[in-house]
Amino acid sequence: MQSRAAAAVATAAIATATASAMPQAILLSDVESLGERGSVVEVSKGYLRNYLIPRKLAASATPGSIAAATELTAAVERRALAAAEQASETAALLSRTVLTISQKAGDDGRLFGSVTNQDIVDAISESRGLQLDKRGVALEDPIKNLGTYMVVVEVAPGVTATIKTIVTAA
Repeated sequence: MQSRAAAAVATAAIATATASAMPQAILLSDVESLGERGSVVEVSKGYLRNYLIPRKLAASATPGSIAAATELTAAVERRALAAAEQASETAALLSRTVLTISQKAGDDGRLFGSVTNQDIVDAISESRGLQLDKRGVALEDPIKNLGTYMVVVEVAPGVTATIKTIVTAA
């Protein structure tokens, strides 16, 4: 009789374990309480079925979809690494660049007008053929006098270059 009772307890334990097993889901976008896009998480069945899937925040995890998510994550990391390498090469190129900007100026060396972020981006585009955003140029105030200035340009987030800029009279 003990073997029957032990078998019944074992069967109940197996049934409880399979009933309470939480399904896995692959996140399709960042979910604040769960994780980042592409990660595999365990969630309750109801949360997955009623919240995550209808809002296209997650998909059910199958062995094939887990492998696809792993490949996608690796590809994203490779692209990010290539972009960071390209940005550092561009920053090194810009650091060797000397820009010469000609503006109309008075006898005392003050410019008629000023050299702005857009003027610097246009000069970079002319000399190196690079398209940068004018918001990446770190000028506190526009340049209003003739002379030589060191201008910091953000090539990519976290990657900057210092460009020697010479403002001459036209």
